[in-house]
Amino acid sequence: MTKEAPYARIAITLPEADLAAADRLAKELDRSRSWVVAEAVRRYAASVEQLRAQEDIGPARRAQLQRDLALAPEERVRAAEETLALSAHVSEPRRFANFAAFLDWQRAAGARE
Repeated sequence: MTKEAPYARIAITLPEADLAAADRLAKELDRSRSWVVAEAVRRYAASVEQLRAQEDIGPARRAQLQRDLALAPEERVRAAEETLALSAHVSEPRRFANFAAFLDWQRAAGARE
């Protein structure tokens, strides 16, 4: 026997456009209006928590990030490669912030050969 979460009845006032959007979604998804509103609240709460987690870094890490951001993109890639070279072993493949960073890495690797 599964235990359902307790529900509470509330009354809210929404702009007509938002209510119409919720009704459209409910119909498209074959869900209730309440489900759509509850899902919106769940997703919003999760995104706020994610933002809070991202902001919750210590002063040393924040200072390091600021130093890193002060570097030119090429300098960041070079610093990352130096850090990678210092590690005794790497179990994960290289990851690049974007395609341009990958191309920079490829050019640098070709120049070293």
